[in-house]
Amino acid sequence: MDRREFIKKAGIAAGAMMLTNSLEAFATNTNEKNTMKVLLINGSPRNNGNTFAALNEAAKELEKLGVETEIVNIGTNPVRSCVACNACKGGLNKCIFDDDICNDIIQKMEQLDGLVVGSPVYYGQPNGAVLSLMQRMFYSASNKLEYKPAAGVCVCRRGGATSAFQTLNMPFPMTNMPVVTSQYWNIVYGASPGEAKLDREGMQTMRSMAQNMAWMLKSIAANPNKPERERPQGMNFIR
Repeated sequence: MDRREFIKKAGIAAGAMMLTNSLEAFATNTNEKNTMKVLLINGSPRNNGNTFAALNEAAKELEKLGVETEIVNIGTNPVRSCVACNACKGGLNKCIFDDDICNDIIQKMEQLDGLVVGSPVYYGQPNGAVLSLMQRMFYSASNKLEYKPAAGVCVCRRGGATSAFQTLNMPFPMTNMPVVTSQYWNIVYGASPGEAKLDREGMQTMRSMAQNMAWMLKSIAANPNKPERERPQGMNFIR
């Protein structure tokens, strides 16, 4: 084999290897896109109100970026509050009360990669039903939520959004959930149904949050090794 023929065959082999690697990378990326999924909880009693509009804007952006989404409405059915019975701490990994939406969402979180919780603002606070839901979810099944990126979204008519937004985000850092940022706080303004869609900055904030969520999910998928944690050293301040 002369030098020219050798170079030609080597080039063909290298090209074939590059093509194989590209296809494998494409298959990997496609698989990641097919398996990544984010749950968006609509904490409003109105299934098609402004909170849904905000979450739907984020969901559409996530879908564009190859991340599957599911929006769950808590609706108008009653949601129990935590009664501090501690029955969930006996290895149950779910709430002892099984007559509302809580355990359904806990079960969904086992197969999901990210979480977005949206709520209207009531008196400067999130809707009481979604707070009850979150408190029971996080207390009874935090192991199903750890290291999954999360974001809170608040929708208000005029004021109280920042305090509600802060309250909604409080459980995430306590559960080792990376908090997904945006270009601004995840706040959208609107009172009458459909007004949230007119908040151009709010809708853009939802898209930016979704873009950051997708980026974070793909980064975690590329390096799924979780940090080693120290053994918890809980204590009370009163001795």
